[in-house]
Amino acid sequence: MKGFLDANHPMFRRAWVRWLTAGVPLVWAGFELWLGNPLWAVLFGAAGAYAFWVLIVKGPGQG
Repeated sequence: MKGFLDANHPMFRRAWVRWLTAGVPLVWAGFELWLGNPLWAVLFGAAGAYAFWVLIVKGPGQG
């Protein structure tokens, strides 16, 4: 069974797509925190952290 985010999908073949997919939610989390919305900041931060773990740390070809 594949996970929620598949690093081996052809869309994530390019490194810049993986970095962008992980980075945008993290930047948005900071923006939400700056606006004073901690709930949305935590949600986007968690999504960005998960994407960073799957796409950057583990990377394609790692399970």
